[in-house]
Amino acid sequence: MATTKKTETETAAAKKTPAKKPAAAEAPTKKAPAKTTPAKKAAAKKAPAKKAPVKKAVAKKAPVKKAAPAAAAKAAAKPAKKQSAARLKAKAERPAPERVPGRKERRGIVVSSAMDKTIVVRIDAVKKHSRYGKVVRRSSKLHAHDEGNSAGVGDLVRVVETRPLSATKRWRLLEVLERAK
Repeated sequence: MATTKKTETETAAAKKTPAKKPAAAEAPTKKAPAKTTPAKKAAAKKAPAKKAPVKKAVAKKAPVKKAAPAAAAKAAAKPAKKQSAARLKAKAERPAPERVPGRKERRGIVVSSAMDKTIVVRIDAVKKHSRYGKVVRRSSKLHAHDEGNSAGVGDLVRVVETRPLSATKRWRLLEVLERAK
């Protein structure tokens, strides 16, 4: 019976030990797939995400290909719009409009015409001070585009606001009002 008791104890211990070992072994086994599962889930989530934009990109590429010939046609049309010398001359001879709607106009005196196709115009402003009544004279200089280099130093000119032509030029010469003496 002593052997039987040992055997029972051993069997009971053996039963308990294998029962504990698989439970202990199962716990890490369950955790191990849990660790890999989020990675697999992330990979699974990323895989369809990659496929979906590819399908969208393919769908987007088809209209782009249709629009590309139109863009190529526009690009090809631009070089064909070169103006002839006669047309440019006629444009230069055309009289300046009296008033350009929606654009600021200024009158000023040419201070410098040393640059090619550019003049520096001084705009003088005479105002009465709002509180003290003293007449205050202020001036500002601006660069203006002079296509024909027609203005000289001391000329009274009329300039109009235009799109930025260079880093400093935002004005264009409309006409020379009075030549310098």
